[in-house]
Amino acid sequence: MRRYVIRRLLYMVPTLFAISLVAFLVIQLPPGDFLTAYIAELSAQGQGVDGAQIRALEERYGLDDPFLVQYWNWISGIVLRGDFGQSFQYHREVADLMWDRIGLTLALALVTLLLSWAIAFPIGVYSAVRQYSLGDYAVTFVGFVGLATPNFMLALIFAWVSFRYFGQSVGGIVSREYADAAWNLGKVLDVVSNLWIPVLIIGTAGTAALVRVLRANLLDELRKPYVTTARARGLPEWRVILKYPVRMALSPFISTIGWILPTLVGGEVMVSIVLSLETTGPLLVEALRNQDMYLAGSFILVLGVLTVVGTLLSDLLLAWWDPRIRHHHVERV
Repeated sequence: MRRYVIRRLLYMVPTLFAISLVAFLVIQLPPGDFLTAYIAELSAQGQGVDGAQIRALEERYGLDDPFLVQYWNWISGIVLRGDFGQSFQYHREVADLMWDRIGLTLALALVTLLLSWAIAFPIGVYSAVRQYSLGDYAVTFVGFVGLATPNFMLALIFAWVSFRYFGQSVGGIVSREYADAAWNLGKVLDVVSNLWIPVLIIGTAGTAALVRVLRANLLDELRKPYVTTARARGLPEWRVILKYPVRMALSPFISTIGWILPTLVGGEVMVSIVLSLETTGPLLVEALRNQDMYLAGSFILVLGVLTVVGTLLSDLLLAWWDPRIRHHHVERV
């Protein structure tokens, strides 16, 4: 197992290098750059553009350098100094902009993940044990509705209902009076009070998917011979179900770590825009639209790193949780 972990860590190095190269290449693919968009915006407003100023900006940001030179300056700054570069649009360090948003985004992601697990587990077990019952049909119907309804539509419905019937505006995680305040107990409680709506909306589809997967896996386990043998020995039904079948069927819950981190840190972009959430999603969209290459590239790189790290954590937890996977890894190594 130790050799497997070391090998996976070594594989991460070229993987992360490839992710960084592709991320920077994707940002360079659209024609023009930030200065092109900036000049077009000034021209549309009827303002003149100073050629000397444009050349100075190109030289300052290295926009006239070849692609590989720009990439090397960017990635070497990240690896050697932790410097992600400067945002063209906001005139701030990219690292400062990212960390301002990632804290709240991670809190939203973790709470959503835990809530999805807490809701999906009992419902999925009940739906499998009571297959074809009225409750199973109801859960199945609600699950299909949850999977079919876009999250941004739920966000719009929540916003309309809240404003129409309660006279409140749903949006943002931090209230205006705490927007510029330092973190204290009052600000934490304010975030908690505003967090439940985006958590409920973002977690809807994920919870419905987990219920369906857990139900299908548990039904498959309940039909295996060892369950029949356990029942024949007279074990209580709850013990028969919870001892091994549920444990084996819980693997999808653990495997979600591999994709839930980048998905949720991505901020569920449309939901974040609709609800004006201070997460990474809207900032990434703005950076892509304005061709702010260092800001956009850094966000894509961070999401790629989270995907690789999340997949590694997921594999290690699965190997710890499920002995079948652990023995398979040992045999391969």
